[in-house]
Amino acid sequence: MKLLVVGATGTLGRQVARQALDEDHEVRCLVRNPNKAIFLKEWGAEIVKGDLCDPSTLAPALEGVDAVIDAATARVTDNLRARDVDWVGKVNLIQATKAAGVDRYIFFSVLNADKYPEVPLMDIKRCTEIFLAESGLNYTVLQLAGFMQGLISQYAIPILEDQVVWVSGESTPIAYMNTQDIAKFAVRALSVPETEKKTFPVVGTKAWGAYEIMNLCENLSGKNTRISRVSLVVLGLLRRLTRFCEWGQNTADRLMFAEVLASGKPQDAPMEEVYKTFGLDPQDTTTLEEYMKEYFSRIMKKLKEIDYEKNKGKKKKGTIPYRNQF
Repeated sequence: MKLLVVGATGTLGRQVARQALDEDHEVRCLVRNPNKAIFLKEWGAEIVKGDLCDPSTLAPALEGVDAVIDAATARVTDNLRARDVDWVGKVNLIQATKAAGVDRYIFFSVLNADKYPEVPLMDIKRCTEIFLAESGLNYTVLQLAGFMQGLISQYAIPILEDQVVWVSGESTPIAYMNTQDIAKFAVRALSVPETEKKTFPVVGTKAWGAYEIMNLCENLSGKNTRISRVSLVVLGLLRRLTRFCEWGQNTADRLMFAEVLASGKPQDAPMEEVYKTFGLDPQDTTTLEEYMKEYFSRIMKKLKEIDYEKNKGKKKKGTIPYRNQF
């Protein structure tokens, strides 16, 4: 199939593009900044410049496409607000997809979005699910809980660098999943008729609380965690303060989302029937233990190599590339 992957430079989108290419699909990627998408071109994808907030750029990107996999979302550092990208932009894309005669549409949402209408990011996802279902497109919605990749900067790096790990509220158990595994579900949905016009949870093998993850990182690194607790009251105050500033809109939305993740209510769902429907083997899904063990094994090996070079009296340029491993 010829696929349009939207959000292909992001943490999840790049894995979707990689998986689709590995399965011999023809991949076109819609990106706002082609300079940040050179790696996609090197992989074999076609790069098309476009913007979800500019409907005139979408029709050319959809020409000749068989299906759309939509992994786009606003980032905290974006100039655009979350509502601009995750609602207005998605409405533009869905309408353009329909107008272009492209029938198949894969959308990534958030697990339990319908339970938090007061949280902007959750409500936007819920409304987009409804809009997509009413569009007439042959859709599949995959509801996610969290990415394992995000745990590297949240827990692994601070622990390695003896920095503070911030913890707020109760330790909400979250079934994190490797984005490489999520990508398999997205691409597989294209060839499984039973996934059409349906919504599925796509989450990891186990829900992990913050303290469980920190204990795992401590065991793998041999270091102790420096923990600082921030109350939900403080989070609420920060959210209200940032809401007053235009540049702080995305930050305020994320802080409200953080309050959800500090609520103590598990972000998890049963996956047995989902695996059966998609024809995937749960044994092939990466566990958090496996993911972290591989990460720390690479880092600890690098640390030993650097120590060895130092002991030989050689100068070493740069810093330990923790962030470039995964």
